[in-house]
Amino acid sequence: MTRNEEKVNMLFETSWEVCNKVGGIYTVLSTKASTLHKLYGDNVIFIGPDVWTAENPSPDFVPTPTALRQWQKEAACKLEFKVRVGRWDIPGKPRVILVDFAPLFKRKDAIYGEVWERFGVDSLHAYGDYDEACMFSVAAAKVVESIVKWMEQNGQKVSSIAHFDEWTTGMGLLYTKAHLPQAGTVFTAHATCMGRSICGNGKPLYDYLPGYNGDQMAFELNMQSKHSLEKTAANRADCFTTVSKVTGIESGQLLNRVPDVVTPNGFEASFVPTGKKYDEARAVARERLLDVASHLIGERLAADSFLVLTSGRHEFRNKGIDLFIDAINKLRTDRAGKQRKVVAFIMVPGWCNGPRADLQHELKLKGCHRLPNECMTHGLHNYDSDAIYGKLNYLGMHNALHENVHIIYTPCYLNGDDGIFNLSYYNLLPGFDASAFPSYYEPWGYTPLESIAFGVPTITTSLSGFGQWVLDTAVNDLISTGVKVLQRSDSNYSHVVDDLARCINYLADLSQDQILRARASSLDTAERAAWSQFISHYQNAYAIALEAAQRRR
Repeated sequence: MTRNEEKVNMLFETSWEVCNKVGGIYTVLSTKASTLHKLYGDNVIFIGPDVWTAENPSPDFVPTPTALRQWQKEAACKLEFKVRVGRWDIPGKPRVILVDFAPLFKRKDAIYGEVWERFGVDSLHAYGDYDEACMFSVAAAKVVESIVKWMEQNGQKVSSIAHFDEWTTGMGLLYTKAHLPQAGTVFTAHATCMGRSICGNGKPLYDYLPGYNGDQMAFELNMQSKHSLEKTAANRADCFTTVSKVTGIESGQLLNRVPDVVTPNGFEASFVPTGKKYDEARAVARERLLDVASHLIGERLAADSFLVLTSGRHEFRNKGIDLFIDAINKLRTDRAGKQRKVVAFIMVPGWCNGPRADLQHELKLKGCHRLPNECMTHGLHNYDSDAIYGKLNYLGMHNALHENVHIIYTPCYLNGDDGIFNLSYYNLLPGFDASAFPSYYEPWGYTPLESIAFGVPTITTSLSGFGQWVLDTAVNDLISTGVKVLQRSDSNYSHVVDDLARCINYLADLSQDQILRARASSLDTAERAAWSQFISHYQNAYAIALEAAQRRR
């Protein structure tokens, strides 16, 4: 049977981040959902963890009767755990099932024993979030099994794909391989456990990658169980995908399987305001950003101040936050005597203890009184161990009034009620003039893609999947593409610091006409990275998996 002879009529996608905003995979799934729903309608079902309570309900889950209510009545009641069925409150409003996986913990040892005997997965050295992830993913796989078998028993022909994202769902994929062979399985590595761990431990990844052995490094870095699970899931999946060529090379070396398909991450344009609404959103965001910065620094900043952003997870080295700070520090000298001020924002969640009460009070007043700890918008529980705060102090970056380069650290999630900005990240993003994400370890790089989708030119590196995609498909130029990709390696940190400082300086001195061209180019590049352009890669992956399942049948 060729790939075109059988079509997917049930698509299940499982992730810890379904209706559960933790990191970048939430953005992948929540933006992809609308395009998938257009293609497959209600035959798409997302499965996530039910980690919510009546006191702390999910902001994304809407309990809604769906066509699955008959399954709930006839088959779901036979599961050993509870499920909730509804809609994910995102564009596309896809069907979603949340699983309460807690009852599986009592059978944890038996589950681990089975995957050891069948697949050789070593769960003996598990710690941290391993148990929770495995019990959830097995519960999710049991839901897939229950629905498919129920449909088959009711006389329906089911051509199903069970898609599992990241190592956290690997045990669910293996359960599916063992108990539901008629389903095609897809496993997507959004990163590798060992790649992230090698980088997080300060070891060079890229120059030495051909010499690394994944199993040996897992033993050295105490990552045996996660690596064993991820490697086995990648090799047992009917179709293995990674989000970029960068991660594909890494997977070939550390997981011993190169991807069958590279599935780059797209973006959903419906998140972005257009026309007059965009102009209004940009004006509101700039006013808020400048107001907060002015009250911290102690002087009213000019409306044309150049605002530059970095954001993402609090991975100091991996995300290039260390390099960003060093580049802004260099700008303090490079922009001496320049009239236009640069204000750099680091919007990276830390161990936040809430908004600063003194800043909240000052924001209600018309004047600007300089506050102590003038680089912080929110407080921290761990001032002594926060790497970002420590580096700002070490470099003496205290926003002195005589300088024309300032830096602001916002260590909280920007969900619209942070107590200082009270605008979500997406509502603040249009207010910036540029962004910079000089990542060291970045399998894809959603933050630069989000930035250009909102018309904000961005700077990233060749070590990010997104950066590699730009280098492969566009001119590496801020004005003509809206993106500048800096060449980064294990051994050129200082050179990239200089390059980043030079790029920010260049952007800050552009004419208004050049700025408008760069913003328009950003939107054009983002349009080429829309899910409508990238979804065909996933369809190819589904076809490969379905073909394998058909051979088994």
